[in-house]
Amino acid sequence: MSINFDIGDETLWNPSNGAGRLFLRQVEVFEAELGLPSGIGPGKYWGDPSTLEVDPAVFARFTRGLVAWYCQTGHAVIHALSEGFAATVIALARRAGINVEMPEAGPGHVCGGSQSDVQVPGNPLASSASVVAALDTRARETDRWMAR
Repeated sequence: MSINFDIGDETLWNPSNGAGRLFLRQVEVFEAELGLPSGIGPGKYWGDPSTLEVDPAVFARFTRGLVAWYCQTGHAVIHALSEGFAATVIALARRAGINVEMPEAGPGHVCGGSQSDVQVPGNPLASSASVVAALDTRARETDRWMAR
């Protein structure tokens, strides 16, 4: 068995039940953390738990909010806990044709502007470029692992 994440008649991702359930649980966590709906819900065949529909407009807002949130923290543990989920969301969004721009990062520039949940001790400004690059690389790798 597996779960389909669809937009209309196109399947964006067809993970195993275990991976799909884990992803959906993480979606719930991040919807609460971000205060944003994900746009992932019951499919066109109401009552069929193996097919979920992705609303591209809502999912685009969720994805962009997630990337901004991820880049606004300089906390290494938060990055470790959320990088895989964020990469999966970005890969799924790109498959849906959603433009996901990675924030610019450079010396003295924090990815998303303001910072929250700063890791102490440490200098989060020194690694913002590597944080953005690592997330983008992880999203591209994840896309190759995701079955359609």
